[in-house]
Amino acid sequence: MLEYFTRPFTQKYLFNRLANKIPNQIHPNIITLLAILSGIATAFLLYYNKIYAATVALILSGSLDILDGIFARLQGKSSNLGAALDIIGDRIVEFSVIFGLFLLNPVTRALPVIIMLGSVLICITSFLIVGIFTENNSQKSFYYHIGLMERAEAFIFFILMMIFPQAFNVLAWTFSSLVLLTAIIRFFQFAFSNTLINNRNQ
Repeated sequence: MLEYFTRPFTQKYLFNRLANKIPNQIHPNIITLLAILSGIATAFLLYYNKIYAATVALILSGSLDILDGIFARLQGKSSNLGAALDIIGDRIVEFSVIFGLFLLNPVTRALPVIIMLGSVLICITSFLIVGIFTENNSQKSFYYHIGLMERAEAFIFFILMMIFPQAFNVLAWTFSSLVLLTAIIRFFQFAFSNTLINNRNQ
């Protein structure tokens, strides 16, 4: 949700300018791969308790994830392969970060981490299902439903969990609750809109 409101500003004044400085010879998928590697690096840095380095790696991963799509569209290099790699890469990064947070204290964090992973699984499933069955009128490769908890909000929670480990349990349960709420809202909005369409067609 935050990205929906901030994206026009950040894209115009930051990411478009960065994308224009990238050499044309670089393929957008390379940027996607760098985003994935930065996310994986976050887990390793957390394991070695390099909290601030992990925070920088995560912010870099998120920034590259935004940049790859903008660069692909500017260069006319958008592709189904790129979209698929982006979606898979997002999940790899999210798992890596959550796993890294788990490694900081496996004994006390096992249950909240499992719930976090479960909530993400349910939420991304709802996102993909709605995207499959909804007509796409956006610049993206498929319909993108704006939700309460998206990537920007997730990264904020992850960073707070890194910087304030004493608040991990509260943050983790809050995160899971909001992610599940996002999935529920998305499903009922989808069901309601489909009911209206079916009623009009009858």
